[in-house]
Amino acid sequence: MNTLRTSPITSETPAETLAKAMAQLPLIAILRGLTPTEAPSVGLALVSSGFAIIEVPLNSPQPLHSIALLTQQFPQALIGAGTVLNAQQVKDVRGAGGRLIVSPNFNPVVVAQALALGMVVLPGVATPSEAFAALAAGAHGLKLFPAEMISPATVKALRAVLPPQAALMPVGGITPDNMGAYRAAGANGFGLGSALYAPGRSAQQVREKAAQFVQTFRG
Repeated sequence: MNTLRTSPITSETPAETLAKAMAQLPLIAILRGLTPTEAPSVGLALVSSGFAIIEVPLNSPQPLHSIALLTQQFPQALIGAGTVLNAQQVKDVRGAGGRLIVSPNFNPVVVAQALALGMVVLPGVATPSEAFAALAAGAHGLKLFPAEMISPATVKALRAVLPPQAALMPVGGITPDNMGAYRAAGANGFGLGSALYAPGRSAQQVREKAAQFVQTFRG
């Protein structure tokens, strides 16, 4: 399949695009292992539940195909890729219509390429040094990863020194049960992995889990 396409025409800056999606629901659906066959139904389950940000990690089967299908069906959502490790992958995601780049690490080359292509970029950081470096490079927000080793107390400490407008998004092991403590510490949103979607989980099951996350976050 030729995945080359353009994203929806918009005058928004990437920062504005992220801010609008975060205002709708600051939860990133991480669909690791998603197949193109599943993409439309799982995407519908998420979007109809209120999700505005969807990430397909590049170590999923045919991820660019899934991203292209999702962006075509849900142009209003902020859709892109996770586990993006180099500049060529950024270009590939953009060619598939993706507007979001998420990485497990901070690579200034990846951030620069995403910015050059007008994409939202959320690098992974785990320390204050990485966080400040990523923001200085132009990151639109920070993926705090892995959250299993970044406690709410750590988030509170980061929040005290980072710019107040910097979006902090814990990722890794996030469940409805532990979101409250992170939010109280200053997290702006979350990336949701296997607690939301896992290979073999039906669209209806994803819808049910999405509803639980949304209810917990908004409740």
